[in-house]
Amino acid sequence: MKPPAFRYSRPGSLAEAVELLAEHGSQAKVLAGGQSLIPLLSMRLAEPGRLIDINGLAELDYRRADTDGIRIGALARHSAVLADPAVGERQPLLPAALAQVAHPTIRNRGTCLGSIVHADPAAELPAVLSVLAGSITAVSAAGRRTIPAAELFAGPLETTLRPDELAVEAYFPALPERCGTAFAELSRRHGDYALCGVAVLAELDADLRIRSARAGFLSMAATPRVIELTEPIAGLPYDADLGAAAELAAAELDPEPDIHATAEYRRQLARVLTGRALAEAARKAAGAPDE
Repeated sequence: MKPPAFRYSRPGSLAEAVELLAEHGSQAKVLAGGQSLIPLLSMRLAEPGRLIDINGLAELDYRRADTDGIRIGALARHSAVLADPAVGERQPLLPAALAQVAHPTIRNRGTCLGSIVHADPAAELPAVLSVLAGSITAVSAAGRRTIPAAELFAGPLETTLRPDELAVEAYFPALPERCGTAFAELSRRHGDYALCGVAVLAELDADLRIRSARAGFLSMAATPRVIELTEPIAGLPYDADLGAAAELAAAELDPEPDIHATAEYRRQLARVLTGRALAEAARKAAGAPDE
């Protein structure tokens, strides 16, 4: 199919982009990578009156790593973030998840922040932002505001961004000491949306025992689902059997069945993948070698 007719604007500055959004609001769509928006336009699932192309805003194409974490601008492509060693050093969960995003062709054009604010519950980065308790920065004519991940996702393909706001940056906190992460997902074919995916964060105390653990799930609810896993495994050695946390996750999740998998199959995937990812995250937190 062909996309519907729309007016096209390519602002030359952030201020101009914000002015356009203030003027057109809910009638506008923002084009960054376009890997989700263009198919929606072609299928006429989106019919904006105005398309605002921000690809001319070079100041939004950045990756900044410091002791606090990673800041990623609205035009930073998946492939660029994946290939940046500073990103993997400060927040290894990011490249672990990005390696699972679609295919290289998609990653070469798609943007990390665009994937987040598209808010597909089957996408990797919304779950990563959620489990890390990250945030995004949005700009409008009224100024800037920071939206924590816990307050961002309102439903499938729906966020709490206002129609006049432009998301300009995503922030992923750095890992504290003795903290490890892991990412695991399963799809029918590589590059397809995952039947279930999990991002895990595990923190150890000075004796290398579990201090805290949590997991963020994709393809398991209408929005990214974060589950605290600490209670049944608190105080256990990092290399102990942590299966009780995987059982907790499976019990807490209530996935919907579809043509690809039953709810029970997805729940079993969550149980298995959580167990594997949690064990890996705990090993990394302890600095132990991979099994």
